[in-house]
Amino acid sequence: MSSPAEYAPTPRTVPTRSRERAAYDAETVHAILDDGYLCHMGFIADGLPVVLPTLYARVGSTLYLHGSTGSRPLRTASGDGLPVCVTATRVDGLVLARSGMHHSINYRSVVAHGTAYRVQDPEERRLALDALVDTVVPGRSADCRPASAKESAQTAILRLDLAEVSAKIRSGGVNEDPEDADLPHWAGVVPITTVVGDPVPDPGMPAGAPLPDYLRRFTGA
Repeated sequence: MSSPAEYAPTPRTVPTRSRERAAYDAETVHAILDDGYLCHMGFIADGLPVVLPTLYARVGSTLYLHGSTGSRPLRTASGDGLPVCVTATRVDGLVLARSGMHHSINYRSVVAHGTAYRVQDPEERRLALDALVDTVVPGRSADCRPASAKESAQTAILRLDLAEVSAKIRSGGVNEDPEDADLPHWAGVVPITTVVGDPVPDPGMPAGAPLPDYLRRFTGA
């Protein structure tokens, strides 16, 4: 599925508050998705809402979502599909105001609505599994054993075509009431970043085994 330049707003993707923070251009949406690999997938099971954290990978305008074949609600996606709402969020900072009411968070988020379907085609499943591994550590899929037939049968891959999707971003500093400006409380932004640590070899690795180039690039080691 080719990527559009912009996703069309819908009643479900237009926020009711802070509409100025919403974005629908594919470049912004895709950049936020590509900066992470963990999302939350919401759906209805037996008439009740369920939200599951899961891995995802973006390929063009498609999200591949990792699941288990043992999950009954996910099995329904192999038929008419499973209506879902998928959210991914990156926290960039804590905004501390002089008043408790005006504390906030700098964030980048994506919300996608649609119907997810089980991926059945073997070639697409292979592509999706490799994409899920490489989304976590780029280049890793070429440096590990592929899933066996038994392992693959235990893994459900859901496909969600991005169509009804939006981004929402909050950045910048504190928004204060003018009358609070002279209060003696500290105010400002505490940045939040994700740091990749130095790789720790498995005890079974041969002594002195070199770090693969892709892992060296990923960790900066």
